[in-house]
Amino acid sequence: MEMNAQAFAEQFNVSRETMVHLTTYQALLGKWQKSVNLVGPSTLAQYWHRHVADCAQILDLAPKTARIWLDIGSGAGFPGLVLAILLADRPEGAPQAQVHLVESDRKKVSFLRAVLRDTGAPATVHHMRIEALSEALPEALAEVDVITARALASMQGLAGLMAPFFNPSTIALLHKGRDWQEELTQAQQYWKLETIAHESRTDADARLIEIKALSARQG
Repeated sequence: MEMNAQAFAEQFNVSRETMVHLTTYQALLGKWQKSVNLVGPSTLAQYWHRHVADCAQILDLAPKTARIWLDIGSGAGFPGLVLAILLADRPEGAPQAQVHLVESDRKKVSFLRAVLRDTGAPATVHHMRIEALSEALPEALAEVDVITARALASMQGLAGLMAPFFNPSTIALLHKGRDWQEELTQAQQYWKLETIAHESRTDADARLIEIKALSARQG
């Protein structure tokens, strides 16, 4: 299914101002892609469906009170930067959200910061590996509400990366492809996971894996 900007705005009830910011993001993505490998070149033409809508569906699953978001392995900003732009559109009186984008690649960090400058999205970029961030845990990430990741690592690998940030009230919402069940079964050998597999609105074979509890198995 293909989707243009108007169809996205109508389906996700997005304001005109937010659409301007998402279109700015699209323009910067196309410009930077010429020199930095940010996304698969063939997906640029599918920006609204393959990238933005795929990320935006997370908001329907996240608590409306979520304030601190952590996006690991942010890359070109999917889903974290899209979420930050959309979260800025929250109605008056809703909790002010802040998205923390973690990326170790210098060029991708420069791209993320360029988009933030031009959109004013409520996000902070951490130029480091997630392992380093967890070792020097900043106060701002002492109580993470939602953790996101897309195309970063296996479920087992993600569990290890997320564990230092997981509190009793934390949830994770992870994009997973057609092998999601196999990944989940493997991860459960090493981790205790309370999960829900939500059908993706953009890919029939994919799932958004919600993790509501995470702890390492002993022995």
